[in-house]
Amino acid sequence: MEARPFELGIMVGRFQTFHAGHEYMVNKAAAICERMAVFIGSSQESGTQKNPYDYSTRERMLRKVFGDRVEIYPLPDIGVGNNSKWGDYVLESVRRCCGRTPDLLVSGKEERRLSWFDSVEGLSIAELYVPKVIEISATQLRGYLLDGDRESWQSYTDPKLWDEYETLRSAVIAAQGNTETASL
Repeated sequence: MEARPFELGIMVGRFQTFHAGHEYMVNKAAAICERMAVFIGSSQESGTQKNPYDYSTRERMLRKVFGDRVEIYPLPDIGVGNNSKWGDYVLESVRRCCGRTPDLLVSGKEERRLSWFDSVEGLSIAELYVPKVIEISATQLRGYLLDGDRESWQSYTDPKLWDEYETLRSAVIAAQGNTETASL
């Protein structure tokens, strides 16, 4: 097998809920990285309208889709927003979990994420921006679950997750109206 251009790629996301767009991004990154690590942000959050699923549910979804092809780690919020303090925390977490600094940051948002690492002198991390080719958001998917629209939900999720439908739907319904969150 040919060597891939990046040793360690990382992606940070809440995955509330995991969908085909996320899957596309991870697959694109995994194809060019020897190791791909996915960090589940707001890992301490659950039971809220914006974050209905606990860390273990989100990890289970990722594991069902990717198996051992990716490494999965929790990344609790620290309440500082998207800035260099957050970037320092992400790097520290990556180094602790993966044993090294990443050389690729995978992003699906238009805003530049490498600004997270502006405070680190001499750091060289490439950024892969994966454009949105699947028009879906986790908010829309939670809406399908809330409405009981299984067909629409399934059209944006991997078939490996279809047996999770009732569990995921129940969590979304139970979280309705709870807007308290420690996440930014």
